[in-house]
Amino acid sequence: MPVGYLITLALVGVCTLIALIRMRRWGRLAYALTMVVNEVPHLVAVILLIAPTALAWSEGDLDGPSGPVLLAIAFLVLIGLAELLRRNLIAHSAVVTAVRAHGAEPRQRRWSRLRPVVFPFTRRPRQITRINDVSYGGHRRQRLDVLRHRDPARRGPVFVYFHGGGYYSGSKRHESRALLQHLTARGWVCISATYRLRPEAGFTDHLDDARAVLRWVHDNASVHGGDTDTVVMAGSSAGAHLTALCALTQDSADPDLPRVDAAVCLYAYYGRYYGRDENETPISTPLALDVASAPPFFIAHGDHDSWVPVEDARQLNRRLAEHSPHQPWYVEFPGAQHGFDALRSWRMEAVIDGVDAFLEHSGLNDRNRGRVDAAGMG
Repeated sequence: MPVGYLITLALVGVCTLIALIRMRRWGRLAYALTMVVNEVPHLVAVILLIAPTALAWSEGDLDGPSGPVLLAIAFLVLIGLAELLRRNLIAHSAVVTAVRAHGAEPRQRRWSRLRPVVFPFTRRPRQITRINDVSYGGHRRQRLDVLRHRDPARRGPVFVYFHGGGYYSGSKRHESRALLQHLTARGWVCISATYRLRPEAGFTDHLDDARAVLRWVHDNASVHGGDTDTVVMAGSSAGAHLTALCALTQDSADPDLPRVDAAVCLYAYYGRYYGRDENETPISTPLALDVASAPPFFIAHGDHDSWVPVEDARQLNRRLAEHSPHQPWYVEFPGAQHGFDALRSWRMEAVIDGVDAFLEHSGLNDRNRGRVDAAGMG
């Protein structure tokens, strides 16, 4: 019995099976087991299934009575991985449908369909420079990175990003790196920030930190080439929760709340903060806020998200569509799990296309292009 091959086959098989179905329990475990196989199933197939099977075959480990059974199981797992690959590839169609529903067309980017085949990772392009760990407060977590074009003459609007992690963990250099680097290469000034976490910090601390970052941007981004006439806020998971809250409360009675011109929410949590109920103050769920003055929203979620179910994203999309002055951009990815921006997969490339089209259709990329061209001519 080829024990090593059997363990590998069992691991890949279990992860593939969990990725194929929608898990409504054990959400975090399901996410941990399926994130990689969901985003790069072709690499999992080649490295962890086809290559080990070929090796076991060549060494005669599959010659015994268990060999045909193991080969049959491997074939079924391969079919499952092919289905995961199909779901990943049709993410582009989901984005195109959403973009065209708003009367726009996605930009065509060279190599965006080829890169995930062999290198689904993010490497910072040479034309981008990063200024690390700029302080916006006294706590060790109150830090941000500034990404800008290496040419100091170029100026552009500002894209502010907040990481996920359930308010317990997270880093400003893990998620959505491909999106931030893409926008920076196009002329945006991108900010990626950390904030105080549980259990040391609570809800109002997280929200205060997010607003402190936005105030820092409005006061200081110009030093780094940022034009704060346009400030887009974005986030993943908990960071998208903060994004939605800041975007929907900026027009309240408090004149000191910083302005947000558009919001990008990736697999966000939209419910109430830990231990809070309907009598809470301030409100911790975007679903209970007035959306009558909401800025443009781009919402992307996976229908197999086991950590943050898709139903709340659908509810926010409906409320924005019915009551806000701007029709939301909503993309629901078939088969997608939580954390689909961790790798540069075909799904993440589709997200980049969708955000690009959203910003351009909202007039934000157009403003950026004019400033960049003017800077280039100067």
